[in-house]
Amino acid sequence: MEPHDSIMLREIREQPEALQRVLDLELERSAELAAAARASRVTMLFIAGRGTSDHAAIYAKYLGEIVTGLPVALAAASVFTLYNARVRLDSALVLGISQSGKAADANEVLRRAREDGRLTGCITNDPDSVMAATAEYPLFCRAGVEKSLPATKTYTTSLAVVYALIACLAERPDLLDDLKRIPELVSNALAREEEVADHAERYRYMEECVVLARGINQCSAMETALKLSETSYLRAQPFSAADFLHGPIAVIDEGYPCLLFAPDGPGIETMVELADALEKRRAEMLVLSDHPDLLRRATKTLPMPPAPELLTPIVGIVISQLFAYHLARVKGRDPDRPRGLQKVTHTF
Repeated sequence: MEPHDSIMLREIREQPEALQRVLDLELERSAELAAAARASRVTMLFIAGRGTSDHAAIYAKYLGEIVTGLPVALAAASVFTLYNARVRLDSALVLGISQSGKAADANEVLRRAREDGRLTGCITNDPDSVMAATAEYPLFCRAGVEKSLPATKTYTTSLAVVYALIACLAERPDLLDDLKRIPELVSNALAREEEVADHAERYRYMEECVVLARGINQCSAMETALKLSETSYLRAQPFSAADFLHGPIAVIDEGYPCLLFAPDGPGIETMVELADALEKRRAEMLVLSDHPDLLRRATKTLPMPPAPELLTPIVGIVISQLFAYHLARVKGRDPDRPRGLQKVTHTF
């Protein structure tokens, strides 16, 4: 299969159009769920997801707490499914996230919450899924059918729907104005593909790495590590930069690959401190940033198009998706069909 025939690459390139559909079709629906949350006097969000969807939930946690001030909790679904516990979710908006809508454990969290009279919503790509039928207020990714096993367009559209919902909950039209730029911002990221592809050859023999971020981009570190593991079978471990400095940095020696996901923003001071420590250890630093101090320290840079900080997880992850795809190609992997994996993983 030649690169231009790749399903994954085609779906990465489809993201501006998919994000435009979210803007066209989901802003009003997000506002309706936000209005229901205010009418119900919601005081917290409780979110269930797995894998890539859990990374979208982590974005929702940071964004929701930063913008609305409401606490956001991530569900441990096994508390419901293995231990049959009755979790008190009074005054909570319970939200499920699953691209397929088939995540049995997340669906069980939603089912029990609705049974108990809680306000429920979901974010899924399949309007005909169990999740869409279970939640009172379903929201949709509008990504079209995703055929490649690694999630790309369903992830960025999930983040866009999360952002729309949080902006509506906070009654922040300025944030919605920023979101309306997201198709263009992602197109700007896609325009960097040739530069990203050029860097992949250097890492042909990389077998392990760490992926590091801080604050709202923690979801990006986790999603990038997952994509590298899925497509190139790397032992890619994500860490918060703050946590990494507290101990795991001991594994770093000369030439150890470190991917820093560090758009400018409140977390940049920690990322610069981390880069200083990695530089002293002569680590290999692949840096995705628009901050000059970090770019100066980098062994190699991945281009980060300018974007509002709260949207950088959507824009920057597209660069990571391209890197994961091209790295898999130079390693001779088929990123569309990673070994031993299926599109939908059933856990309960």
